[in-house]
This record gives sequence, structure tokens and C-alpha cells, in this order.
Amino acid sequence: MRTRRRRKPLALIAAIAAVAAVAGPLSGNAASQTGDTGATPNNPLAGDGMWIWYVNRSSHGNVGKIASKAKAHGIDTVLIKSGDGTHYWSQFSSRLVSALKARGLSVCAWQFIYGRKPGKEARVGAAAKARGADCLVLDVEGQYEGRYPQASTYMSMLRSMVGADYPLALASFPYVDYHPALPYSVFLGPGGAQYNLPQLYWKTIGTSVDAGFTHTWVWNRAYGRPILPLGQVYLNPKSGAIRRFRALAMAHGMEGVSWWDWQEARNRQWKAVGQPVAAPAGYVPYNSYPYLRLGSKGDFVAWAQQLLAGGGYTTPINGYFQAPTQSAVYTFQADHALPQNGTLDVPTWDLLLKNTPLPVRWVKGGGAVPASSDGRLLLPPPKSAKLPAVRDEIPPPSKRAR
Repeated sequence: MRTRRRRKPLALIAAIAAVAAVAGPLSGNAASQTGDTGATPNNPLAGDGMWIWYVNRSSHGNVGKIASKAKAHGIDTVLIKSGDGTHYWSQFSSRLVSALKARGLSVCAWQFIYGRKPGKEARVGAAAKARGADCLVLDVEGQYEGRYPQASTYMSMLRSMVGADYPLALASFPYVDYHPALPYSVFLGPGGAQYNLPQLYWKTIGTSVDAGFTHTWVWNRAYGRPILPLGQVYLNPKSGAIRRFRALAMAHGMEGVSWWDWQEARNRQWKAVGQPVAAPAGYVPYNSYPYLRLGSKGDFVAWAQQLLAGGGYTTPINGYFQAPTQSAVYTFQADHALPQNGTLDVPTWDLLLKNTPLPVRWVKGGGAVPASSDGRLLLPPPKSAKLPAVRDEIPPPSKRAR
């Protein structure tokens, strides 16, 4: 057993003090943002959603038919592509949005982003709000692995244009542990997206709905945002799998699900999306988090380090679980009367998520000083940003957005 007193370096004290005065979308503790804490007020993604890639290939682009089909199958929200990188898609127009809303649908936009020109991409994303989008979903995939400064720039500029409370969501790889260099902690951290829509395409991944749900649940819930999984109706999945997906979402207390995508769904998938389902009797979600210990590395470690630092525990924020981070965990556990094993296990995560994470802005270069504009700690990209992906659970031929 080891017990150590907390020590706060002066730079960290100054950063925390500055951050405390800045109100952001992630205010309060991280645990209050999780997907198992009840309904989120004014969530435009609550209920059932269907993604639209090309409007003209979805019910032939006929607004009346789109609305009628959506209502007939219990679809509350349509998510329509509004941009690809720095290019705005004209199909997401004020006229289309107004027409769909007039027929009782919520309308969200989605943008595929690459990170090559984050400032311009942010302007494209913000343009969807100007055209009436109820929310914006960021489709972030392999192109963004390792691009922490670009992610910080994109989120900072986007928030400055759409406002701190405008609903944003992240749709990315579901298996976080396969992508240790993808900046989930930026897109879902302080000032980031309020909702997490992991692309849980079980058939494409080659797994069962249950196994995919457990893996996705364990590795995503630590980021502290409501999880509303994105399932698949492309590649002709079985109706029973779609119903099981919906039932498990209910069992996990999730507010809604959505589906990729309108133009590729067949009649049996549409039918399964709209059929009544109930949470499985006796099903209990797997109560676990990423088990982190000495030697662990990846974005999930950088996120845990932000949570530790936000609570005043001295640790580098570099994505590597080494001796200084282990020492901070020992101290955190001692302060909270937990078994002092130096690992991030379930009891430790449960309490760690009550901390307010230390906001970070990743920059090329940087140092441990607060930024003058918003009080964030300026840091160079974490060492874990150079880690390769373990594998791509969603094989490239099946990727959706281009």
C-alpha cells in the first residue's frame, strides 16, 4: 500500500483557476455526462434517427415521401450530409430543412472531416446551423488519427461560431481501444460534442450485436457523454439483429439510436426499425470501464490524466500510463478510501469521473501554461498520438462517407 499527498505545480494551479472561470458545454463533473444518468434535456437525437447520404437517392429526394416513410417507421430525426471536409453540400439547404421540419421531423446535419484544414472545415460545419440544422454530427475516422492540434482548432473554431450550447455529436469508430491515437478526448472533452454516436456496425465488424455492444459500451462510457449508438441497415442485416440492437439500447438506458443509411435499407430493415421492442428481461449492462495500468497507452490514458489533473493530482498528460500517473492514481485512491492498487479499475473510474477534466488545447509546440484566451492548458500533442491503430474494425471497402 502506498499513500502520497497531492502536490499541485504552480502552472497547474494557475490553469485550473483560469479554467474555473470559463463556462463550457462540459461543466460540472464528467460523470454527469454519461449515457446512464437519465434523459438529457432538449436532445435533438433522442428517439430514432435515419442517416441520409444522398438526398436524391433517398425516396428519390421527394420531401413528402421522406417524411411519410419516416413517420410510418417511427423515425423522429433525419441526419443529412451537409459537408465533406472543406466542401459544403448544397443538398442541405434551408428550403429542405424547413420542409422536413414542417412535416414533423427533426433535422440534423452531418459532416465528414479530415483535419487537413480544420479552420475551413469548422466554417463548413457551422454553415449547417445557419440553414436550420437542429444539431451537427461530426463523422471522424482514420484521417484524424494523431491530429490533436487540428482537432483542437476545429472544435475551438466551431464552438466560437455555433455557440457553447449548440448540440454537437461525434460519430466515430466504436472500438476506442483499437484507435489509441484518435483524439476522442478532444471531440468529447471540454467544449466538445455533447453526444457520442459510435458507429456500431456489427455485421461489418464481423461480430454479434451483443458482443459489439459490450465492447463499445465499456470503452466509450469513460468519456462521459450520452451514448446513442449508430447501427447499420446497410449490407442487408437480419431483422432480428436490428431489433436486438434497439432492445439493448433500451437496456442500457440510451435515449435513442440511429441507422446508416436510408438509401441502402431494404424493406425488411425498414420494418425492423419500426417494430415495437422492449428491453430484454433480466439483461444487465456490463459494468466495466477501460482497465488501465502501468504500461497502458492511448487517448483513453490522456483522458484519464486530464481527469486526474482536473482534480489537482500531479500527472503528465501524454497518453502514457507511467510511474508519475501511477503515483497520481495511488494518491487519488488513498484520498477516496479505495484499495490502493495503482490501476484504473471500476471503483476508481466511478469516482474519477466525478472530477472536472482539465481543459487542454493541443498545439504544435506548446508548454504547460494557460492560454490567454480561454484558460486552457497549452500542450504539444501527447506521445500516444504517434501510436498506430491496432486494426480497423470497419474495413475500408465498407466506409460510408466520401
